[in-house]
Amino acid sequence: MTASDSHAAAHARLLAALREHALVIGEVTLTSGRVAQYLVDAKRAVLLRDGFLALGELVAAQAAAWGATAVGGMTMGADPIACAALAGGADVKAFFVRKEAKAHGLSRRIEGPLLEAHDRCMLVEDVITTGGSTISALEAVRAEGHAVCGVLGICDRLAGGADAIRGAAGPGVPYAALTTIDEVYPGRPDRG
Repeated sequence: MTASDSHAAAHARLLAALREHALVIGEVTLTSGRVAQYLVDAKRAVLLRDGFLALGELVAAQAAAWGATAVGGMTMGADPIACAALAGGADVKAFFVRKEAKAHGLSRRIEGPLLEAHDRCMLVEDVITTGGSTISALEAVRAEGHAVCGVLGICDRLAGGADAIRGAAGPGVPYAALTTIDEVYPGRPDRG
C-alpha cells in the first residue's frame, strides 16, 4: 500500500468515525455563541481507537509535510489532536494553549515541553466554525516568539472560520481541514 493509499484509507476511517460518533442532530449553542441545528463533537470520534489511529496518521503526515516541530493549539480542542500526532509517529513536541496563563505554579500559558526559538508550530483544532479559538492560540504562540508553519482542523463547518484564520495567520501560513461539514453531514439543513 502506498502512502497515498494509506492516507486515503485513514481519511475514510476518520470520516466514518465522525459520522457515526461525532454528529449530533438538534439545536445547540456553539463556542462562538451561534445557535445551530447540529454539532460535530469531534472528540467523541477521535477519542475512540479507530478515530484516534486514523487521526494520528493524517496529522503526523501533515506535520511532516509542513516541517512542523511542534503540534498544538487551544485546549481542549487541540489536545487529542496533538497527542494523536505523537501516536502517529510525528517527531514533534505536543503543546496546549490555555485561555490565560495559570495563576500558580509556573504561570505558563503554553503547556508541554518548552518551545524553542527554532520550533515550527502547527496549530490544530477539532472543529472550525468562526476560527476564534484558533486565532487566540495563534496570537498566544506568536506572542511568545514562535513561528506558525500551518493550521490544521479536523472538520471545517464552512462558516467563515477558514478565511478568518487565513487573514490572522497571514501569507505563507497554509490552512487545511481533514474533513468538511459537507462530507460529515451531506444532508445538513443549512447547506448552501
